[in-house]
Amino acid sequence: MKKIILPLVAVSMSLAGAAAHAAPAGNGGTLTINGELTANTCTVSGNAQGNNFTVTLPALAAAELTDAGSTAGATGFNIALSNCTPATGNVHTFWEYGANTLADGNLKNNGTATNVEVQLLDYNGSGQAIDVSKADGAQQSQDVAITSGSASLQYAAQYNSPMGAATAGTVTSQVTYSMVYQ
Repeated sequence: MKKIILPLVAVSMSLAGAAAHAAPAGNGGTLTINGELTANTCTVSGNAQGNNFTVTLPALAAAELTDAGSTAGATGFNIALSNCTPATGNVHTFWEYGANTLADGNLKNNGTATNVEVQLLDYNGSGQAIDVSKADGAQQSQDVAITSGSASLQYAAQYNSPMGAATAGTVTSQVTYSMVYQ
């Protein structure tokens, strides 16, 4: 009797284990995650302040942002790369989606002014608005050549009032960025 019971117990345990690992029909799927780690490295400095830096927009009258879609106060900044290994190739900035990313691609204002957002612009040839809500490669962040171990990426930040009628107050936001080497 024992010889019959033990194989049945073992079979029922293996079937239970297989059922626990089977995907539920119609309620699940497969997530595939791909990535790449490169040997590229550079010393990064934004506006000569290090890799964490601040851009200060000019103080402007809220009246400059009364119309829907109005922008003002574009302030340039650069991200300088040095000591790059390898000393050649291309690089662009990926502005990472985060808590301050809005659906329109701008950055949320966490200050007291209302009806105003912060917009990033790429001045590496295009001058176009960067859409932070999009994936890497679709943001309008242009590639820049690394030459002799250095590169300089040019950007600007500005006030943007998609709906108009901005009110007086403070404007502050943050975004995380990564350097993407090719």
